[in-house]
Amino acid sequence: MGMPSGMELFMIIAAIVLLFGGKKIPELAKGLGQGIKNFKTAVKEDEPTVATTNDEKIESPKATEATTENKTTV
Repeated sequence: MGMPSGMELFMIIAAIVLLFGGKKIPELAKGLGQGIKNFKTAVKEDEPTVATTNDEKIESPKATEATTENKTTV
């Protein structure tokens, strides 16, 4: 199952044009492009939050262990 050859690719494109029509395809492509753009911006906005949250989770158990050790030794 490799890449479709020239004739197979032509048949796929022809079927898409018949199903959606010439006017609808640019609208679908535009919507797809906007969706990808929104997804990328959402991922970029969430990255700092995720990194900060992970750091806090890693530091919290260590701090709890240190306070527990100090209480037991006292």
